[in-house]
Amino acid sequence: MHLGIDTSGEVAAGLVLDEVHAESLADDQPRRHAELLAPLVAELVGRSGRSLRDVESIVVGTGPALFTGLRVGLVTARTLGLALGVPVHGVPSLDALAEAAALMAGLDEGTPLLVVTDARRREVYWARYEVRGRTAVPVAGPDVAAPRDVPRTPGDVVLGAGRDLYPEVFGEPRPGPTWRQPDLRTPNPVHLVRIAQRRLAAGEELPADPLYLRRPDAVPPTGAKRVLA
Repeated sequence: MHLGIDTSGEVAAGLVLDEVHAESLADDQPRRHAELLAPLVAELVGRSGRSLRDVESIVVGTGPALFTGLRVGLVTARTLGLALGVPVHGVPSLDALAEAAALMAGLDEGTPLLVVTDARRREVYWARYEVRGRTAVPVAGPDVAAPRDVPRTPGDVVLGAGRDLYPEVFGEPRPGPTWRQPDLRTPNPVHLVRIAQRRLAAGEELPADPLYLRRPDAVPPTGAKRVLA
């Protein structure tokens, strides 16, 4: 059993039991990542009829995302990994969205994918991929930019929450129920686990290092404040 965690947007957890069976849970309450993640993991494991001691590895989404929310997932994954004595691997969160599109949407070989998510400050996090078989291969990014500065390719299929925030730039989603699936808007940790398994089998290293891409909004003061009598 393999546990996936992502806090780059929603608080989400996923369990991959074997090659066929997997389940995930998510909660989209803002600014409550620290309160929600542990109970969500406990509920998910309880549903499986197993215990945390059955976890063989943990895969965590490394962003890019805002500092506070992303840190909760990374710290939780590392703490659980240490407590359980299992490896912790990192996969960029945007990869899960591209993987979902490659798996679910019936796209042609070579279709360019552009994933965009909310970075606040009127910017988006973005990354580019290409569909190969039923997987999404990274091509460029991740990076952060104003929506109109994101590099585009003819024939782009755009997905992610950033598309919905800036439809005047990225266009409306494709018609049909497939393109309204939540896995195409926010990362599903089950996809992170599947991606990690494939990359580890290919000999890749997957460090659980955060992709913040910019400094946090809150920074400590650089010096003492001058006080006038």
